Amino acid sequence: MSTLKEVAERADVSISTVSRVLNRPEKVKPTTRARVQEAIAALDYQPSRIAQRLRDRAGHSELIGMVIPDIQNPFYSQVVRGAEDVAYTRGAAIILCNSDETPEREHFYFDILRGESADGVLLPPSMRQTGALDVDLDDFSMPIVCFDRRMPGDPVDTVVVDNQRGAREMTQHLIENGHRRIGLICGPESLTTSTERADGYREALHAADLPVDESLIFMDAPRQEAGYERARELLRGTSPPSALFAANNQLALGAFEYVRERGLSVPDELAIVAFDDAPWAKLLTPSLTTVRQPAYEMGRRAARLLFDRIDSPTDAPVLVTLPPTLVIRESCGASATRQ
Repeated sequence: MSTLKEVAERADVSISTVSRVLNRPEKVKPTTRARVQEAIAALDYQPSRIAQRLRDRAGHSELIGMVIPDIQNPFYSQVVRGAEDVAYTRGAAIILCNSDETPEREHFYFDILRGESADGVLLPPSMRQTGALDVDLDDFSMPIVCFDRRMPGDPVDTVVVDNQRGAREMTQHLIENGHRRIGLICGPESLTTSTERADGYREALHAADLPVDESLIFMDAPRQEAGYERARELLRGTSPPSALFAANNQLALGAFEYVRERGLSVPDELAIVAFDDAPWAKLLTPSLTTVRQPAYEMGRRAARLLFDRIDSPTDAPVLVTLPPTLVIRESCGASATRQ
């Protein structure tokens, strides 16, 4: 069976143009429309019956796109669950896309969502190193709500956690437990979550009159492999830290893997903590001290904002900031009863 993308390639147009020919042909130039119709006939393309069936009288498809960067990350699975529960109560379906933090895949899925005439999209924006979004909002043609990450410079509805506060409180907790050299393994500087968590870490050090040693800070890909490599670099140095702060659960897994491989005793020889309270965090030995994010609530709030935006497209953008929670377990060296 042929696909929308194959029709677009044969007609040498975008997927969104094919969608307009199928759904609003009067919006397309006659010559372009004829070329697309010829491609449709040649490939025997059958339009999405599901999307057509779901379109209501108001012109809505009752389809919502959701683009996430890592489908294996349990944080995002909780966000998806929250959004899906809201969508279900509204009679809408979610098309879930995994971008793998790759701009090419992100653009591919944006085209698919346009092609299916999705009513809107939820996404944590993937940013270039320059801080610019990898998609031009002026060309996007559907409502967007961002979650987890902010979109610098663009006024869109956004739901985030107070990353700076969470990182500051975690770093402060380590300082209170006697740590003066704290290594930070963070995501790339192009992501707002990374810079905000690094800022919170620095704030706590400044508040305690401790120097910020930039050699203890690593900004890298938010992946398990990066956590492993950066933990190895930090702990093999001439003056290794007494504590490691991994700024997401995937980085924490990689760091924990290296610490285990190295044979270091946690927390006696090294404290290790993380931003994100994954389900496995309390099952590790020792159990992992974390900053818990309200991931499910983030998904619910983001989905509600998107439906509000679809219903009221001219309203002012809304920013929702959710509070994090410090979850003290064994890996930081403090008693859980002190929580």
